[in-house]
Amino acid sequence: MLKATIKSLLSRKLRLILSGLAVVLGVMFVSGAFVLTDTLGRSFDSLFASVYAGTDVQVTHKPKIGGAEMDAPDTVTNIPADLVDKVKAVPGVASVTASASADGARVIGRNGKVVTTFGPPRIGENWTGTSDFLQLREGRGPSADDEIAVNAETAKNAGIKVGDEVGVLTLQPKRMFKLVGIFGYSGNRDSLGGALEVAFTTPVAQQLMLGEQNVYSSIDVKTEPGVTHDQVRDRIAAAIGDTYKVQTNAQLQAATSASFKQGLGFFNNILIGFAGVALFVGTFLILNTFSIIVAQRTRELALMRALGGSRGQTLGSVLTEAVAIGLIASVVGLAAGIGVGVLLASLFGSLTGVSLASVGVPAAAVISAFVVGLVVTVVAAVMPALRASRIPPIAALQEVATPDRPLTKLTISGALVGAAGGTLLGLGLAGKGSGTTTLWLILGGVLITFIGVALLTPLLARPVVGLLGRLFSWSVPGKLGRLNSGRNPRRTAITAAALMVGLALITGVNVILASAKQSLKQQAANDVTVDLIISGDGDQNGPATFDPAVMTSTAKIPGVSSVASEYYEFAQVGTERHNVTAVSDFAAYAGMFKLRAEQGQLAFTGKDQAVVDPETATKRGLALGKTVDVQFSRGEVHHVTVVGIYAKSNVAGGMYLSPDVVADFRTQQPAWGYVKVAPGTSVDAVQQQVDTLLKDNPEVSVANRAQYVAAQSAQFDQLLTMIQVLLALAILIAVLGIINTLALSVLERTRELGLLRAIGMRRAQTMRMVTVEAVVISVFGALLGLAVGTGLGAAVVRALKNEGFTKMAFPWSQMATYLVLAAVIGVIAAVLPSIRAARVNVLQAIAHD
Repeated sequence: MLKATIKSLLSRKLRLILSGLAVVLGVMFVSGAFVLTDTLGRSFDSLFASVYAGTDVQVTHKPKIGGAEMDAPDTVTNIPADLVDKVKAVPGVASVTASASADGARVIGRNGKVVTTFGPPRIGENWTGTSDFLQLREGRGPSADDEIAVNAETAKNAGIKVGDEVGVLTLQPKRMFKLVGIFGYSGNRDSLGGALEVAFTTPVAQQLMLGEQNVYSSIDVKTEPGVTHDQVRDRIAAAIGDTYKVQTNAQLQAATSASFKQGLGFFNNILIGFAGVALFVGTFLILNTFSIIVAQRTRELALMRALGGSRGQTLGSVLTEAVAIGLIASVVGLAAGIGVGVLLASLFGSLTGVSLASVGVPAAAVISAFVVGLVVTVVAAVMPALRASRIPPIAALQEVATPDRPLTKLTISGALVGAAGGTLLGLGLAGKGSGTTTLWLILGGVLITFIGVALLTPLLARPVVGLLGRLFSWSVPGKLGRLNSGRNPRRTAITAAALMVGLALITGVNVILASAKQSLKQQAANDVTVDLIISGDGDQNGPATFDPAVMTSTAKIPGVSSVASEYYEFAQVGTERHNVTAVSDFAAYAGMFKLRAEQGQLAFTGKDQAVVDPETATKRGLALGKTVDVQFSRGEVHHVTVVGIYAKSNVAGGMYLSPDVVADFRTQQPAWGYVKVAPGTSVDAVQQQVDTLLKDNPEVSVANRAQYVAAQSAQFDQLLTMIQVLLALAILIAVLGIINTLALSVLERTRELGLLRAIGMRRAQTMRMVTVEAVVISVFGALLGLAVGTGLGAAVVRALKNEGFTKMAFPWSQMATYLVLAAVIGVIAAVLPSIRAARVNVLQAIAHD
């Protein structure tokens, strides 16, 4: 029986390769994700070992804002300068280096634009001199307050050289400096991990990067010989108290690397998620392939039963083929995954400047490759294998074609499974779970809904396919193609379902994003009276900011009726960490966004005041006149009093603070500016004048309301494009499924094709017949995907009605494009099978049994 199985497997190499290719693609992404994260993880370990090579122990201030490390951008809490002498006096300390360093020094390049990075920080720091680790390449270190030195990476990216006047943005508005030096690192490195660095004199670094004089961000310690790092750490901690955090070199490396790896884990999960979609689609392909093969081998398997083969042997024969395909696909997928992991790691390194560690293949990549490959293939082959084991020996005397079975049980099962999936999805969208439970309810609901729809698809296949086929029934090949596509509803349904999954996900996301864009436009038209908005993109530290003097000057422009500035900060409100906003003139702001007071007043008349919406008040237990403790990046705790509660709004939400608290913000510059123009004044003319005021603020720009909405909508389009690219893998597997089904169908109908050719059908007509069959199946799958995706997208939009989705929108033009592309996919998928059908030898085909 084993020899017969191997021979059968080798005789069907092409069709099994097509089936295995689906598993290869899925395994490739799963193993590639693990190879990528392992390589990058070890690269970051090496990077941070270099960064902290000259530090045995480091002292930093415990952050004023508590919570998990990954909840927010870094919140640096300053260390008083007099602590340096205390640390230096601790026994075992050989030397100390006090650093005034923080992320956020943005250099303006020769082209007048801010130099950006793809993730690495833009560090501003005090110059502490050269060492074996840090070496000057040109010039010298800064000695005057108007001088800077930059690392070679910054000089290269900005196109600047020693002697140039360079603009730098920090916590303060743009300042000009003379570039006096360019430095690099040992090993001829231009940077550490792609970071851009600007070195100032110590007083300037303290003021621009830390916001005040006579403070530092950290103290780096070198220990004396004969004492361990742990011993010195404990002595320093005892000497300076528990207000500060004291860590050894090993602890610093582990903590910093762990935070970066947490971000890599998120990226890893995204790749595995899309690989899961590809494997789910591939399951349909494998299921269909084995179902068709079992149908074609009915007489062969029945003959084996007649010669003494048991049901178990028949079952084992089919599953052995599945295991063989799974093993081969896993090996090939693992090899391809290693290649993809290396490619993505190289791309990451070129974009960020991180020096990559040697490529390794972690055990997780190997294990996941074989587990995923085998499980997916075997699970997909179980049902066909069980069907094969039930073939009676008498079938050896019958025709190969198997009769179509009733769809009653399948339809009932599909209805029940679909209802269960819809219930889970509804519970998830309604927020009935807590934490990650809600996410799993949604994902599980979508998955089970897809399975339910796939089980119901055979019921729809014959009538829908018959209706679609009538579009091509103007010729004999078209009529035959229509009849062939509806001949086996189960086969057609499984093939179409593979395309349905990928297209449903794309359509669902498209509906959500289209609704978001239309809601944004509706809200801008109905709830916003602002004429001009000043804003920028920002980075991992928060939104871009600009000089507050711009708003002062804007308010003086003739025709400007009111202005309001919005400041951004991450703070601890009560016991939780949140983004908070302070507004310069909340009365004007409330008018610009049509906010209506429910209780109290929508204006600040004193210090430490706040207004909130009803949802925030309920969630945090706030009421009019009640106070809440708020800790910002600097200063002491503020006891903020609620002076107003505004009605729920689609364009504003949360807590707004009085402008006096900005003094304790990390960045004391506005992130957004709003301008209201008086009736009869040209908005374009005012916009041009504001644009002139922003000439020294290259990170931000001014836009009118329509331009701002268009810019925000463009971000949704970018997100959609990214998702479409990632889901293209699932569409590719669906195309392979159509090719495989048609190829097996042509083989199954060899005698029929020979007879058609014998009675006068030409080769071109034969190709047209197969193409019509492919197009009908492809368009059927697309219609299913559009219908299911529209339903899922609409359900999500409706569930988010209270979160700002005020308008349901359907991307009709995009959906029509998907339908046309589905027809094109059908034509492409039919090329090889139709050529094979046209080349059938008439005499041999008629004699085929």
